[in-house]
Amino acid sequence: MPMNVEIKAVVSDLPALRRRVERISDTQGEEIYQHDTFFAVPQGRLKLRVFSPEHGELIYYERPDGRDPKPSHYLISRSSEPDTLLNLLAASLGTIGTVSKKRRLYLVGKTRIHLDEVKNLGTYMELEVVLDAGESVSQGEEVARELMNRLGIDPANLVRGAYVDLINEARRKGVTSRP
Repeated sequence: MPMNVEIKAVVSDLPALRRRVERISDTQGEEIYQHDTFFAVPQGRLKLRVFSPEHGELIYYERPDGRDPKPSHYLISRSSEPDTLLNLLAASLGTIGTVSKKRRLYLVGKTRIHLDEVKNLGTYMELEVVLDAGESVSQGEEVARELMNRLGIDPANLVRGAYVDLINEARRKGVTSRP
């Protein structure tokens, strides 16, 4: 199963972070709109990511929910009929929540940097250090920490879990939605 090392952090000044990312990025950044539906599964996480009526990805992943850089094992299957797949999975498994976001994707070497504006949650960033076959988790963690330093990401701003967890937790606590 492919693997990467990830971190997620809350962002208080997205334009400033975007400028720092653009200074070190190998790409100009790509704007992507995503709607993720998470399904009830016995282990790991299963989500259908819809980009458009003709383009989606079914993503299964397993990763710990800690704050520090952590390994994530994942599988991805693309779909040209995401609405049909959504109906099938929702009927058979049930859903646990949805996440809508506008994402700006940058590449720095083999690391994907996501600057996310998450509906009903706020602004976040993610690093995904893609590991090559035979590359250790500790090597990926080192890359993630180095990028955190270069981008000025305070370890106190790291968050645990997935966006769907944060959204569901805020709903349970009755926290007012953010844009």
